[in-house]
Amino acid sequence: MNADADTRKSLSRNVIESCLAMNAQGINQGSAGNISVRFEDGFLITPSGIPYQQLQHEHIVFIDMDGNCRDPLAPSSEWRMHRDIYVNRPQAGAVLHAHSIFATALSCLRLDIPAFHYMVAVAGGSDIRCADYALFGTQALSDNMLAALDDRRACLLGTHGMICYHDKLDKALGLGIEIETLAKQYWHARQAGDPVILDEAQMAEVLTRFESYGKQPVDGD
Repeated sequence: MNADADTRKSLSRNVIESCLAMNAQGINQGSAGNISVRFEDGFLITPSGIPYQQLQHEHIVFIDMDGNCRDPLAPSSEWRMHRDIYVNRPQAGAVLHAHSIFATALSCLRLDIPAFHYMVAVAGGSDIRCADYALFGTQALSDNMLAALDDRRACLLGTHGMICYHDKLDKALGLGIEIETLAKQYWHARQAGDPVILDEAQMAEVLTRFESYGKQPVDGD
């Protein structure tokens, strides 16, 4: 087995592990969501309709940036969203799409997640937008997603779910978990009243602080 094949096998296994972790964390059910990771001149993505518990590394599908797939299994119907993130966001190394309960509920109400809590900044801005609805698996859905992702790493998808990306697979999974946590918190806060929303100046301070958040000093610095 050559180095490229070894790398593909390892990345495919990481994708499967992330899918299983996504379900174990409660941010997805069954095989509804999908995960991908950038690889060579394209990306590796989960196939369509196969339960995650049954996935083997050879089931993970490769698609190039022109949308061509030569593997025997059909890719997730949402491959266009993944492809368009990789094409338009060079910093993206992995993409996670899920039908998590609270993010999906908010998306069915066409609600953005405003700055009710400073951790909204994990998505890259002062809110998490909800994209307009379009039929699943279509270019229209991907176009709506890209608009909602402007200067963001995550968004809700109208009457659908949520999507996010990061530079690495584990970070994309962590971000997906955080987005669903925020959606749950916002949902419950709205049940008790009108959450107080942080203003732009307050969120600007948070975003500045986030530039160094979680970064450990390098030895010798």
